[in-house]
Amino acid sequence: MKLKVEKDGELLEYLYNHLDMPKKRIKQYLTHGSIYVNNNKTTQYNYKLIAGMNITIATDNKNQKTLPFEILMEDEHIIAVNKPSGLLTIATEKEKEHTLYHMVREYLVSKNKNAKVFIVHRLDKETSGIVVLAKDEKTKNKLQENWNQYVSLREYTAVVHGTLKKKEDKITQYLKETKTNLVYESHDKEGKEAITNYKVLKENNNYSLLQINIETGRKNQIRVAMASLNNPIVGDKKYGDKKDKETRLYLHANRLKMYYPEIKKEILLETGIPTEFKRIMK
Repeated sequence: MKLKVEKDGELLEYLYNHLDMPKKRIKQYLTHGSIYVNNNKTTQYNYKLIAGMNITIATDNKNQKTLPFEILMEDEHIIAVNKPSGLLTIATEKEKEHTLYHMVREYLVSKNKNAKVFIVHRLDKETSGIVVLAKDEKTKNKLQENWNQYVSLREYTAVVHGTLKKKEDKITQYLKETKTNLVYESHDKEGKEAITNYKVLKENNNYSLLQINIETGRKNQIRVAMASLNNPIVGDKKYGDKKDKETRLYLHANRLKMYYPEIKKEILLETGIPTEFKRIMK
């Protein structure tokens, strides 16, 4: 995992404020010599950072069977993790290795050289939160083929600009996509239906904290829905203000309830709200 230092500070506190990771785990990475600043290994909690520096957290050490993000559930058939913002779920033509898939695969192979991993669903690179991966192809196929039937709750937490006129509402849109991968609302109902429910949890003078549940899983649907209300998600330079000063998208998938066919029961996966969200809402 790699980070670009945005402002001066000390290493431990900077990582704690910019990663969805317990401080205890960050300390473990420092103690084990897995953190590099400008390619120089350091174990100092108070290492002085200067804006522009590069931080790397090594995750390919075969003797250290950990991931630089939280594992929410792991058994014989699936592994569910808390993906950080800024990390691709799967590889692209430009990026092959710095992906969630690659990191989870390395982690599993370090425990079992014959381990496999398969993507079940994805989150945007900029969105953080729950991602489920399968450890065998049979499980992957079963989950993917029945995903909309198996998943009964897809809940997100978001921070948007401004305050909303309606404190709770259901947004139904029909979405299309341009050749440049920009999703937009179609008013002729020819696009794919996207249903987004939101509820305001907290407000201050500049921002609103929202609980969002989606009934459909369309690309960028939450981002487009909030932008359509003139309350774009904080940090959304694609659908909001391109000059937004925040370095991450304030959208986090924090609850997922799904039927798990291996145990023939529903499971609920949950994460906490990222520290950045709490800080901006103070």
